[in-house]
Formats: sequence, structure tokens, C-alpha cells
Amino acid sequence: MKPEALIPALHVAERLKDTTRHCDTSGGRRESVAEHSWRLALLAYWLGDDFPEADMDKVIRMCLIHDLGEAFTGDIPSFDKTAADEDAEERQLYAWVASLPEPYRTEMDALYREMAAQQTLEARIYKALDNLEAVVQHNEADLSTWNAREFTLNLHYGEDKAAFSPVLTALRAAVRRETEGKLRAWRGEPKKKEE
Repeated sequence: MKPEALIPALHVAERLKDTTRHCDTSGGRRESVAEHSWRLALLAYWLGDDFPEADMDKVIRMCLIHDLGEAFTGDIPSFDKTAADEDAEERQLYAWVASLPEPYRTEMDALYREMAAQQTLEARIYKALDNLEAVVQHNEADLSTWNAREFTLNLHYGEDKAAFSPVLTALRAAVRRETEGKLRAWRGEPKKKEE
């Protein structure tokens, strides 16, 4: 990409560094969308060997770009996001993608459409990991930062997305055990042997 197109695109992406999510970090500050996307891509990279049949480079690209629409709309937690919110984000994102030079315009448009359709193995892996990374981050945050819905949501969020894969089902189960352990500790209950 030539500098005259690259620099403005980077400026849009930079907004995700300042766009906070509804979740805190382990250090007690709000997590940025950029941080979530970075760790999601790292998670996909680390699981690459578990999916030899998948194009994990494509999954990593999906992870890196999946929340760029929030540069225009901000982050709206999944439990608060309406269809109207999704439509507004999609319209603004696709308009921005259409302004990019080739081949990025076509490549990113195709990736977003593949992600939305959830038909390919790569799109399904990305979506499951996106859900799982969010739960892991909540587990790392202090429970005082959770809203009331998250005490139940964190036990089940993403199970449906992970169900197609034994690897992701096992990972989701491990994350759930971590959530359960955090909740037991918060209630003052003793640890289970597997913890």
C-alpha cells in the first residue's frame, strides 16, 4: 500500500487503541479493542498446529480485522448490541473498506463476507476464538468489574461456536473451569482438586 493510502488507513486502525471494551484487564484498566484483536490473533497463531486442515494465516487476518468497524461505532457488548447497531457498524465499515486501494479493498471485503457467513472452517475458528478470548479476559479481570449478566454468561458464552471442534470444545471447557474456580474463590469455597 502506498504511503498516501497507508497512513490514513493506519489512522483509522489507531482509533481501536483508544476504543475501550466493556472488560477490564488484570491490572484494573479498560481493555482496548486493539488489545483484544492482538491477543485473539496470537491465540489463533498458537493454535495453528491443532488445525492443519485450516488456512491459519487467513484466520489470523480475520482476527486482526474483525473489530475494525468499532473504529466508527465504538464497542457495544454482545449482550447489548442490536440488529440496528450491527447494521450501522457494517455500513460504515464496508464504506471504509471500499475506499481502500486494491488488493486490500477486495481482500478485506471477501474476508468480512466470509466471516459473516460463518460457512468456512476458518470463519468458524475465528468466531469461536473471538468468543473464547473475551471470556478469558473476563476471567483475568477482577469480579467487581463484571456486570450481573456476566456471572452466568461467562460460564456458557461461546460454547455454541466451539462445539464443531474437539480442540475448541476442550479449550472452552478449560476456560469454563477457570471461570468456575474464580467464582468459587469469590464465594469463599475451597478449590477443587483439578484447579
